[in-house]
Amino acid sequence: MTPQQIALVRTSWKQVQAHAAAAAAAFYSRLFELDPALRGLFGTDMRAQSRKLAVTISMAVASLDRLETLAPALRELGRQHVGYGIEDRHYATVGAALLDTLAAGLADAFTPAVRQAWTEAYRVLAETMKSGATQTRPMALAS
Repeated sequence: MTPQQIALVRTSWKQVQAHAAAAAAAFYSRLFELDPALRGLFGTDMRAQSRKLAVTISMAVASLDRLETLAPALRELGRQHVGYGIEDRHYATVGAALLDTLAAGLADAFTPAVRQAWTEAYRVLAETMKSGATQTRPMALAS
């Protein structure tokens, strides 16, 4: 990502954070609209899930200029998501729901440049998570 893209993501995320609970609710609503089957992969406490989402995105946005420090945590998150039933194809749906949510929440501030910056940020983060999802942990040998 370019420094300008990182700045656009950070500035727009600050605007979203002011309405984090509503944004998270809108995100999950859109996600389940795009793929209703994904609803079954989440527990019943969507408030807690929404908080996790906001914290995760905030951490990622803060680390966009030093992704090497974030990469191990993202790969681990990708490994964990496999256990939750997340498949490679779900990443595109999540990305679409994220961009749709940002577009709705930011309205006119969601310029083509902001959209491109978020598209690139999500691509980098999702690819790192997917790389972790494909890694297998060593299995203990049976004696």
